[in-house]
Amino acid sequence: MKPDWDSLASTFEDSKKVLIADVDCTTGGKPLCEKYGVRGYPTIKYFNPPDEEGEDYKGGRSLDELKKFAENELGPGCSVDLMDNCSEEQKGKLKEYIDMAPEKRTEMLETLKKELADAESTHEALLKELQATYKESMDKLEKLKEESAPKIKLLKAATPAPKAEGAKDEV
Repeated sequence: MKPDWDSLASTFEDSKKVLIADVDCTTGGKPLCEKYGVRGYPTIKYFNPPDEEGEDYKGGRSLDELKKFAENELGPGCSVDLMDNCSEEQKGKLKEYIDMAPEKRTEMLETLKKELADAESTHEALLKELQATYKESMDKLEKLKEESAPKIKLLKAATPAPKAEGAKDEV
């Protein structure tokens, strides 16, 4: 993926709206990776102003897919400061939120963030449970294979080979 990522960065190096960068989470970039919850590598995060928290990229990893995403999805998005970037539908929803009391907006945002964090936590717990169940099942399977292998070998050895048609027993 690294060559495609570098090619993507080269494509957008002169862009005034899009920055393609990489961070090494094993060295000096570790605090940044911890701040944004990067736990696996490679992880792709993207940030569209005014978003400061970033989102996980879940699309394809080929150069063409990354390029298409960058061209169509990255750059300054719809916000109160950039209304020209908003669709009519976004403007309507944004107006609803703008008219809302700031405390209510903050409360809604925090509630949604908590719901997402709780769902992610539940998902992670389920994943750990599934991994433990899988490991237990694999251990049982391996034990059964180990225990049954000698019996299978002897059972096969105790079964006479079928005689070819027309063959006669000679003594």
